[in-house]
Amino acid sequence: MRFTRMLRVGAAVTALALAAACGGGGGGNSGKSLVQRAKDTKKVSIGIKFDQPGLGQKTPDGKYEGFDIDVARYVAKELGVDEGNIEFKKAESAQRENMIEKGEVDYVVGTYSINDKRKEKVSFAGPYFITGQDLLVRADNTDITGPETLDGKKLCSVKGSTPAQKIKSDFSKQAELQEYGGYSECLAGLSSGKLDALTTDSVILAGYAAQNPNKFRLVGKVFTEEKYGIGLKKGDNEGRDAINKAIEKMIADGAWKASLEKHLGPAGYKIPDPPAITEK
Repeated sequence: MRFTRMLRVGAAVTALALAAACGGGGGGNSGKSLVQRAKDTKKVSIGIKFDQPGLGQKTPDGKYEGFDIDVARYVAKELGVDEGNIEFKKAESAQRENMIEKGEVDYVVGTYSINDKRKEKVSFAGPYFITGQDLLVRADNTDITGPETLDGKKLCSVKGSTPAQKIKSDFSKQAELQEYGGYSECLAGLSSGKLDALTTDSVILAGYAAQNPNKFRLVGKVFTEEKYGIGLKKGDNEGRDAINKAIEKMIADGAWKASLEKHLGPAGYKIPDPPAITEK
């Protein structure tokens, strides 16, 4: 009897271990491709930004809006997932790779610049948008005119994002870098005078400037090129190819341009030409 009970316990432990290995905790945990998971479950979990006006924002009434949100939904639709079966999760810049690797999300659409360091951990589809790094300052500031004028200035960037270090290494070696957890914290510091400038991609900063025209202004001197991609599980080539097809379709049918005009047009942001897909 005792031996039989031990066998039963052992079988139960083995079953639990197998269930965990097969992804019982969420769609991203299984060994299946994104395409197969979406087909099987008719659901997706997507990492997005909650605090970027015009791109990815969670509104006070709990809705999600912006260009990145539209892209995320379009891709989900092409994967066969209804909008009501999308779960959006907040993806802080420093946590995006972890969320993908751990299977907490199926893919990330959150102003996610494609670079070699990130590609060591995740795969990318796209790009679906190309922008460049710029600076946001207080509306009454006149002495910050570009990245080379930041020596001795307190410069804010978000943890896990790429821009601030480039300024220090290439333009203003004496800039005082301040890393915060989110853009809203940087904006609060900038508004209070604790910080002198915020750096990230111009398309992100344009949204903040449009939302607070009496507080902030965009310097308007772009000095890098940033290609936004959609991050997914490393090695999921089938998922990558499916997302690329969705991006190309969104561009071809006019939904890409319409979304940009809706969400970024009011900020006076010049809509660029659509990018060519390079992550194949």
